[in-house]
Amino acid sequence: MKIAIEGCMHGDLDNVYATLLHLQQVERTKIDLLICCGDFQAVRNEKDLESLSVPPKYRSMNSFWKYYSGEKVAPFPTIFIGGNHEASNYLWELYYGGWAAPHIYFLGFAGVVKFGSVRIGGLSGIYKSNHYHLGHFERPPYNDRDIKSVYHVREYDVHKLMQIEEPVDIFVSHDWPVGITDHGNWKRLVRDKPYFKEEIQDRTLGSKPAAELLEKLKPPYWFSAHLHCKFAALVQHGDEGPVTKFLALDKCIPGRKFLQIIEVESEPGPYEIQYDEEWLAITRRFNSIFPLTMKRSYFGGKQVDMEDSRQWVRSKLQSRGTKPFEFVRTVPCYNSFETGASGSFSGHNCNPQTEALLEFLELPYVFDDSEVAASSVSRVEDGGGGGVEDADEIQLPEEEDDDDDDDDVED
Repeated sequence: MKIAIEGCMHGDLDNVYATLLHLQQVERTKIDLLICCGDFQAVRNEKDLESLSVPPKYRSMNSFWKYYSGEKVAPFPTIFIGGNHEASNYLWELYYGGWAAPHIYFLGFAGVVKFGSVRIGGLSGIYKSNHYHLGHFERPPYNDRDIKSVYHVREYDVHKLMQIEEPVDIFVSHDWPVGITDHGNWKRLVRDKPYFKEEIQDRTLGSKPAAELLEKLKPPYWFSAHLHCKFAALVQHGDEGPVTKFLALDKCIPGRKFLQIIEVESEPGPYEIQYDEEWLAITRRFNSIFPLTMKRSYFGGKQVDMEDSRQWVRSKLQSRGTKPFEFVRTVPCYNSFETGASGSFSGHNCNPQTEALLEFLELPYVFDDSEVAASSVSRVEDGGGGGVEDADEIQLPEEEDDDDDDDDVED
């Protein structure tokens, strides 16, 4: 199986797909799947641009809307995660993952799927310590603070990924695992990007949760983007443990290193994106403590027995099948012949894919539950004790400047 990996898409699907089609023809090969490492920008219409965290003068429809509307069809199955420049209102509709457009699958804020026999996991967003322990409190339409914090990684999503026990073949994150530069040619990286040096020395370049997941999952491949450069590393897990091949890629600009083709072992095709049994079991097991407020959440450190949940999900999948629920459009498509926002809706849409998945898993739809949103602290009991801080003392810190939120937007 040949898989194309792309760094930051920035909504430029037309050029990425055209590049891959040209590569197929020149190399006389077949690409089975495209994976994008974030900043995908699934903008459906002009209203979505209001949820895109970039300066207004850089807000552009680009080309995703063509695939959402059906004007074009993705030539390759495509899987993507979220970064820090996204139409976050749309991705929130698909929090658990789902089709953003026909043949284009969002992995969710955290998720695992199978493509053939290859298991692909991912974590959307970037790490910011001041929001990491909070719940997903943001709701569209976003204010100036929430439009940035909505894409900050949350401990709840990482905690679910830490429950994974079965091998993951490929893992994708937008920002790099912190410390990954120790395992590659960091001196060359600093020559090209001298402003990285201090962060590398201070161990602040990258994501701490991603580093924890790298140590836990030990996947053969890990791909990232965000910093708009190519960087490779080999991580040896223990003296005789497995090796992770890490690669970060650039954004889609001529002359930049934004694409890589890899070949991985898999069962014979045809291949299709499928639900992952273990991940659905984890989703079902932990959905009851889904934190939806800005109060700090608490998660026990112990592993949870998943066998009952696994058996339940296995039985359901055997009855229904593993194919994800069908794509459904939820807002009007962009019309390039008209000016002004498409439609007046500015709040949260209940996506039928999300509703169908939750119904399949026999879980409640809690995104718009006012009682849940009003709760102060959520906690997972692990039997190990530990006090809960006084909720009155837990305050949301002032938003720190996201220096890397607007990285290279003027390029």
